[in-house]
Amino acid sequence: MCLLLVAIDEDPRFPFVVAANRDEHYDRPTAPACFWRHSAGLLAGRDLRDGGTWLGITRSGRFAALTNVREPIRKLDGAPSRGSLVRSYLEGAEAPDQFCDRLGDRGGAFKGFALLFGSPGDLHHVSNRGEASSSALPSGIHGLSNGPLNAPWPKVTRGKAGLIRILAEGRPRPEKALFDLLEDRTVPPDADLPDTGVGLTLERLLSPLFVITPVHGTRCSTVILVDRAGRVRFEERTFDRTGRRTGRVIFDFALDQP
Repeated sequence: MCLLLVAIDEDPRFPFVVAANRDEHYDRPTAPACFWRHSAGLLAGRDLRDGGTWLGITRSGRFAALTNVREPIRKLDGAPSRGSLVRSYLEGAEAPDQFCDRLGDRGGAFKGFALLFGSPGDLHHVSNRGEASSSALPSGIHGLSNGPLNAPWPKVTRGKAGLIRILAEGRPRPEKALFDLLEDRTVPPDADLPDTGVGLTLERLLSPLFVITPVHGTRCSTVILVDRAGRVRFEERTFDRTGRRTGRVIFDFALDQP
């Protein structure tokens, strides 16, 4: 997952809104989002190489999503799949602080990651390239790409501004506008690009909200809306290496009552 936009208590209808793009190598096998057969109530796509996932939600209201931290110089051969962290949280029953404590020193075994996890009413953030403890996210608009939370990268600032605009319009069903935002392929000026050590040419290719490069790019976009009655709308759209849409799945369900 390379772009996560989250709105917490910013909309009178939908107190929890997620708009996300997963960027991945085109040759990495992936299954579209579905309810997993052997994990009751878990809705997520699946990485068919390592068995984890990048984003998911459960009927009990557990949510987790992960982005990689871009660090081209730092190598960690044999590291476990970061998608196992999302799966572990979604399949577990621990509170966010307990999960973070269990993660503990294990976090250093993974390549760089940032994880949003918790529930629609209690979302947390942790990264193994920053503070070791988790922090609860306050109400508002948050953006995460391949760096720190709310870093002023062009795709993060553009994405957050677009999310604010869409929610302010008060659309009864904002899904189309959110997907249009996620498909934004605008390349920002060179002066606005971050320097993450990959060179200017690649920084340009990676800078839009929707990414297309010769070897990897945006494989799927996901929108999650949770309304005040606890009903979930989950839609995922998948894309090929040219950016053409190849699939779409939609799920509507109610969160379990506590």
